[in-house]
Amino acid sequence: MQSVIIVIHLMIVAALIGVVLLQKSEGGGLGIGSGGGGGGGFMTGRGTANLLTRTTAFLAVGFFLTSMFLSWLATYNRGPSSLLPTGAPATQGAPSSPLSAPSSGGLLDTLKKADEQQAPSAPQAPQSR
Repeated sequence: MQSVIIVIHLMIVAALIGVVLLQKSEGGGLGIGSGGGGGGGFMTGRGTANLLTRTTAFLAVGFFLTSMFLSWLATYNRGPSSLLPTGAPATQGAPSSPLSAPSSGGLLDTLKKADEQQAPSAPQAPQSR
């Protein structure tokens, strides 16, 4: 579903870029909509401006909605995260919680002691048969 929304979002982006580039600039930068020709065209200058303005507004709303939906979809299944471990380690002989009661020092000393308790005592030599 996310890929479908991304494709729709990209199509809206491409259309929005195209519609913005088609609009007549105030300073006559691109010169696309600067008049030329007679009044017998498909639409008059004012009608074209209204159509492009409304199309730009419609595409901008679509861009905003798809952006909001994609950001909501990205955070939907993500749970809260913590920097500190919440459960007990799965090793034998470990205390119930490494952060249970700091005897001296601060949080870093407590974490260092918990790591020392979890570390293996000495590497074992390979056994030969």
